[in-house]
Formats: sequence, structure tokens, C-alpha cells
Amino acid sequence: MPNNVAVVSGGTKGIGAAVVQRLLKDGYEVVTGSRSASPEQTGNLTVVRADLATAEGNLRLAEAARARGRVSALVNNVGNWDFRSSFLDVTDEQWEAGFTINVMSAVRLSRALLPDLLDGGGAIVNISSVNARLPFTGVVDYSAHKASMSNLTQALSEEFAARGVRVNTVSPGPTRTPGWTDEGGTVDWMVAQSGATREEVLNHKAPTDMGVTMGRLGEPEEVAAAVAFLLGDEASWITGTDLVVDGGVIKTF
Repeated sequence: MPNNVAVVSGGTKGIGAAVVQRLLKDGYEVVTGSRSASPEQTGNLTVVRADLATAEGNLRLAEAARARGRVSALVNNVGNWDFRSSFLDVTDEQWEAGFTINVMSAVRLSRALLPDLLDGGGAIVNISSVNARLPFTGVVDYSAHKASMSNLTQALSEEFAARGVRVNTVSPGPTRTPGWTDEGGTVDWMVAQSGATREEVLNHKAPTDMGVTMGRLGEPEEVAAAVAFLLGDEASWITGTDLVVDGGVIKTF
């Protein structure tokens, strides 16, 4: 079991929270943070309040992690999307705000912590999305941002593999997270578009419309298991890879 520190951005809900719990189970000291976090330190978990859309927030999270020990794992998970009626309606400000949280947070946190990871080896997992490969009009800017995240992963994997740091992505498909189920989330958007009930959307319409071969939405814990694998020793010869966890949405290779 590792005796090192894992950093998870945006680890207070959804996939991020599942990743935090999985890494704690695997024996890591975990440091996470988000803008809405309630600061706490309980056992092997440190939670930091930090706005990860800012350079200062990412530095605060990195410094909190460094104070706990040697950082050996980084999961760039924080991200956000809003539904768009058309590409023509997305403003410059919306493009820039999305890029800042979906891409620049990973850039800043990776830049801050790579010196620690290089000092003894480690791994980075960037949370991308199937939308990086399957752009969708309703999240046109988010899709482009996640494609950037996947490209960043490839670039980092090329530069740092020979120095002992592996960098991979996990690309989830539709997953049962607060972004889907909370008021105003994906489910409500699909209800408004279709007239179906929330239960019909969650259990049938969403998986069907999105081409999920397995016929259901994913669970955050299933994505977290993929993250834990890529961070662990069993993935010691894997870098520059995109591990798709989507129940069969992407049907090409």
C-alpha cells in the first residue's frame, strides 16, 4: 500500500468524491479541494477550500498537499459544463471561463506538482470525457475543452515518461453524478426536451439516446476504479493512454 500523498481536484462530489474514497481505501493520504469545500482534516483526508479556476487556488491546494508528505499521485478532476442551444450562442466569456476550469486548472496544478512527482516517480490521471471524441452540440465548448485535456495528457506523457512520471486520461461516459441528477442538471434538461419523467430519463431514455450498449448510466465508483488502476503499480507500463469508461458509448477504436 502506498504511503504517499494523492491530490484530487474537485473531490467533494460526483466522480471526484468517489476517487477520493477509493484512494483512501487504497492507503493514500488524500488532499482534495474545491470552491465549495468545507475545510477539514480527518484521518488520512485533508479538504481545502480553494477556487481552482484561479492560479492562487491551485497553488493553495498544491501547498496543502506538499505539507502532508511526498506527492506521488495527481488526479485532475475538477470541471464544469453548461448546456448550450447552439454554438452561435456561446460567448467569448463562456468559452474562456470553461477553458479556465476545465483545462487551465489541470495545467496549473500539474505544473505546481510535477517537481514533486519527478522526485521519486509518480502518476497523473486527467479526467477527460467521451465528449473529447464525440462532440455534442449541447456542450460544444466543454467538448472542445476535454479534447484539449486529452491532448495535454499526450504531451505530458511524452515529456515526462523517461523521468518516471506516467500520465493518462480516464474518459467517462454518462455517469450518475450530481451534474446529472441535481436540480437543473442533465436529467432536467432531457426532461424539458422530451417530456419524459426523471425516472424514465435516468433508467431508459438517457442510456438509449446516448448509445450506451450496457443500457444504464455508469456509477462514479466504476470510474474511480479505473483511476485507481492507472495510478497503481499494475499500470506501471501504461502512459499516454485514454481509458474509456462509458458502457460502450464509443464504438470505434
